[in-house]
Amino acid sequence: MDRKALIRQYKETRRTAGVFRVRNIASDRSLVGKSIDVPSALNRERAQLRTDTHMNRALQADWKALGADAFAFEILDTLTPPADKPDWDPADDLALLEEMWLDKLQPFGERGYNPPRAKPAR
Repeated sequence: MDRKALIRQYKETRRTAGVFRVRNIASDRSLVGKSIDVPSALNRERAQLRTDTHMNRALQADWKALGADAFAFEILDTLTPPADKPDWDPADDLALLEEMWLDKLQPFGERGYNPPRAKPAR
């Protein structure tokens, strides 16, 4: 294939939307996140940790103290785009899927790197 065809093919390929986790194997603490392109999000997480530019200071500190081998990068769940909706927007489904994994894993405080959830207004 020529270069233009490869670029077109890349742009037309659907990305894997879903929920991912960066897990500290030593302490079992996790950072849970969502993305419309999970493989790219995990690559970005790795790159930020390697270059000491990750926004989550606690995660970055543990990375520096324990090293790369103490962490696992995992895809927890993915969304399959509906075949009958080519213009499907995964935002709402992703938010719901992430909420489900946050409820299940509770990666807050001593158990994780996610910030505490906002309390519902009364």
